[in-house]
Amino acid sequence: MNLSALYCISYGLYIVGSLKEGKFNGQIANTVFQVTSEPVQIAICLNKQNLTYEYVKQSGFFSLSVLGQDTPMPFIGTFGFKSGRNIEKFKDVRFRTGKTGVPVVLDHTLAYMECEVTGEFRDAGSHDLIVGRLVDADILAQGEPMTYTYYHQVKKGLSPKTAPTYINTGKT
Repeated sequence: MNLSALYCISYGLYIVGSLKEGKFNGQIANTVFQVTSEPVQIAICLNKQNLTYEYVKQSGFFSLSVLGQDTPMPFIGTFGFKSGRNIEKFKDVRFRTGKTGVPVVLDHTLAYMECEVTGEFRDAGSHDLIVGRLVDADILAQGEPMTYTYYHQVKKGLSPKTAPTYINTGKT
């Protein structure tokens, strides 16, 4: 079986943000999609071991920041390859608190969405699929959204082991 075929599925690159007990956390996510139009609902897929997952589960809210193609790799690395258990991810990042209390990243963000969790598909293996009703959204800047293909092919980015798209190639 050639698991590289999975790379043909189209994805974007987003920051999912949430809060827990007054603290903010966020992570890179690539599995984000609109599931309904009335009401508008968005689905995200989060690793059950990630801190952001815990925050979304407790607060019942999440934000999505759509990253542009010009997003620098160190910025992506902060949210994608480091844990909020070890660093304060929002320390040097421009953000604002959204209507639901979650952080909305402003740096390198083309658009944002805030959602209230309405349901979830639990135990999809390493990840859960979480659905949220759109509470707020806006365009912040013009530009091209970063696709996962662009991230891999142009930026030469990797998938962390906690990503739903991670494929163990046996290479370290």
